[in-house]
Amino acid sequence: MKILQIISSPRGEASYSTQLADAIVDKLTAAEAGSKVVVRDLTAPPFPHLEEVHLQSFFTPEKDHSPEQREAVRHSNEAIAELKDADTIVIAAPLYNFGVSSVLKSWIDHIARAGVTFRYTESGPEGLVKGKKVYIALASGGVYSSGPAAAYDFVAPYLKAVLGFLGMTDVEVHRVEGTSLPDLKDHALEKAIAGVDVTGVTV
Repeated sequence: MKILQIISSPRGEASYSTQLADAIVDKLTAAEAGSKVVVRDLTAPPFPHLEEVHLQSFFTPEKDHSPEQREAVRHSNEAIAELKDADTIVIAAPLYNFGVSSVLKSWIDHIARAGVTFRYTESGPEGLVKGKKVYIALASGGVYSSGPAAAYDFVAPYLKAVLGFLGMTDVEVHRVEGTSLPDLKDHALEKAIAGVDVTGVTV
């Protein structure tokens, strides 16, 4: 199994989303010996936000790229190659102000490319990144899986929607939540890890 792990929190080892993602990867590699793991840390250095030159490179034929456009499109090409090469993707996603971190949004902006990872057909859009298993390790200071705050979670719905648009429809969300709440924080990570079951995972 080839596993791609995406880190999007700048908090390093203190990050709950990264710790949960690490635990998911550990369970996956324990279940299938010989698995290969590629880690893409979007925070070091920060994955570039889209600028005009990136968009120019996306919509300019490769043979006509200027040196600047060739360099600009490199990040996107590398990210897409990693994505397509992986069997399983584990995305560490902290909930920041109800949404994803800016570097994770940038990564998505670079992997979502018409004609490369999706295409438009007569019957509608078609995702071209298929046959993948995706785990989302979502961390939040409050509880967003249920209750009144659930309506403010724009991380899980967004990621499931955009990944599905690209063809990745087998998506599991695992949450470490309540990390800022006195009565939940001490056992939040332990509870989240215990809830991860990779038995029978096939890709």
